[in-house]
Amino acid sequence: MSRFSLQHSCAFFALSAGLALMAPAAFAQSADTPLTDIITVSTPRLQSPTRDQLDPQEQPVIAAPDTTHLLARLPGAAAVANGALSGQLQYRGLFGPRLNIRVNDQMIASGGPNLMDPPLHYAPSVLVERIEFARGVSPVSDGPGLGGGFDASLITSTFTDQAGFSLSHTLTLAARSADASSAIGGLVGLSNDNLRVHVLGSHETGGDRETPYGTIHGSAYERSVYGFGAAWRSGSHTLSVDLRRNETGRTGNPPFSMDIRFIDTDTARIAYRGAFDSIRLDLAAGWSDVGHGMNNVSLRPAPGSPMMWRETFAYAETRTLSAALALAAMGGELRAGIDHADTAHDVTITNPVNADFYLHNLPDIDITRTGAFVEWEGAMIDAWQGELGLRVDHHEASAGLAATGSAVPAMPGMLAMAANMADRDWQGSTLDAALRLWRPLSETITVRLNLARKTRAPGYLERFAWLPTAASGGLADGNTYVGDLELEPETAWIAEAGLDWSDAQAYARPTLFIRRIDDYIQGVPFDATPGLINSPVEMVSAMNGDPTPLRFANVDAELFGLDADFGYRIDAHWRLDGAVSWVRGKRRDIKDDLYRIAPAHLRIGASYDAETWTVTLESLATARQDEVSLANGETATPGQVVANLYGRWDVRPGVSLALGVENLLDQPWRDHLAGVNRNAGSELGLGERLPGNGRSFGLRLAIRG
Repeated sequence: MSRFSLQHSCAFFALSAGLALMAPAAFAQSADTPLTDIITVSTPRLQSPTRDQLDPQEQPVIAAPDTTHLLARLPGAAAVANGALSGQLQYRGLFGPRLNIRVNDQMIASGGPNLMDPPLHYAPSVLVERIEFARGVSPVSDGPGLGGGFDASLITSTFTDQAGFSLSHTLTLAARSADASSAIGGLVGLSNDNLRVHVLGSHETGGDRETPYGTIHGSAYERSVYGFGAAWRSGSHTLSVDLRRNETGRTGNPPFSMDIRFIDTDTARIAYRGAFDSIRLDLAAGWSDVGHGMNNVSLRPAPGSPMMWRETFAYAETRTLSAALALAAMGGELRAGIDHADTAHDVTITNPVNADFYLHNLPDIDITRTGAFVEWEGAMIDAWQGELGLRVDHHEASAGLAATGSAVPAMPGMLAMAANMADRDWQGSTLDAALRLWRPLSETITVRLNLARKTRAPGYLERFAWLPTAASGGLADGNTYVGDLELEPETAWIAEAGLDWSDAQAYARPTLFIRRIDDYIQGVPFDATPGLINSPVEMVSAMNGDPTPLRFANVDAELFGLDADFGYRIDAHWRLDGAVSWVRGKRRDIKDDLYRIAPAHLRIGASYDAETWTVTLESLATARQDEVSLANGETATPGQVVANLYGRWDVRPGVSLALGVENLLDQPWRDHLAGVNRNAGSELGLGERLPGNGRSFGLRLAIRG
């Protein structure tokens, strides 16, 4: 357990329980269905499936600007720390494009092949109002995805019930010591009962991250967001429009071979909702445009030879359309709709000091999906409530002609010629089905059952990458990868069972789950003789420093586990809360474990609640992870315990101050899901797993009015 011995760990747990200080719950149960959680960042609260509500609790200050670290507090969730602004969420062993993650109900395709701007990159924590979360299996109406669905809603203006206009404002200030960072975000709105308009903005900046193992140089970051929103309402009809601009400046990504130089993103969405007697109509159109530049010279020591200097330019444009109807039918609500997404990608690798060196390695790629769904929710037999959905999607993917510059060695040119001779067009269809059931067994217990068939079509990197590079869709593991034109879509067969129990003093919500995934896509050795360089791909990969490249391939997988949140109120002031997560990932085609699965972890603590303030002492215990992928060269990580201290003071209505100390005992620790260091200018060794923060102080001032 690194420096913190098992004896000290047990003593700390005993101290936590004895003091009875605890972590505030990070979610609230939706009033719509017990299968949806709402994480309200401003005033989070926990409700039972019967919609009984506990006292509101403020979210703790987290020592990272990335919203994924907030979501990682949920049962079943963990953060994949790929850099200050590039983190991904893992949920029950699934992450990346396998999760259906949206911002303001809009899909935003990442600008680059390493997912340096995953969807939550566009949801700075100082601008997030709430996060809706479909527990376990998301409805088919949300779109395809193997795991739960997440929708981050940013702060917005709201209609009033008065004809006269009123002004509203929101301001959040935050600072953290781990990276000497600061953040400011807010909104100013004007609204009445028919019209609302607002402008919003945020700016964040941070320096190199400090850890007990030393400073991680090249980990500074900078990001700005600004936008405009408006809506008009007349009776039961509402029309809204939202426009935003994201500008990410020089931001270090030590787990990657390059750092962000810029990510400039524009998004727009227009939506209409109207009711016509008993029929509700929803229409929406969205657009996003991402320009992304990255290099290996701005925030880390440049390679000794200018021949190895690299700068990559990537672009992604996404257009979405959707239409859905809802009406009363068969004792419930029937929903049906269609949706379409068209995403264009283009990636070119260059040498900033040699115009003749370029590799157009992911050229003119177009990915389209057109889907239709039907979904019914309502009362069933014997007090059961349910949601039944069916979805069909048609997918098309194509790639343009690869090209290389005259200064590029001959071997990559040969690979480009081979890629251009191959059939670079694919199309196919997928079928999703989901049955979500829940039934109250008593006033305090509700049982839940989920059965589903969920699918995911391969991404453009997994299918079309012909050049072995470190681009891996966010795996950040130092390996080089190539794609496979023959990949089949992933198909997951899912079963989940759980119950929600709560009374006046306690609650618990355990869930058991299993996912058997056919044609699961992950990296496997490029050929049957790994380490023996006997192919052009292996020769090029060896030139790039990796003689054992991996190939994205279909394998058979299985994920199963248990997660739960729980709590107990001791008296009017003292309470205990916690969350536990355990997931096991295995290959079914060979004897091996799945790659990059979060270890079991338990978050537990205790809180003292006064009238206007609360204090929380929390411990996060993580088990050793030695069930690792041998095929991918994954290394084990030890178990560890980290202590945190949080506090919040409601200064007056609309003003709150939150303080926190993460890693209170300055414990050296490493997150299993963190990538390995690839920045030679850091105080950490190359190839060393990136550590977690040392003791970090944070504060957040929130003003609402």
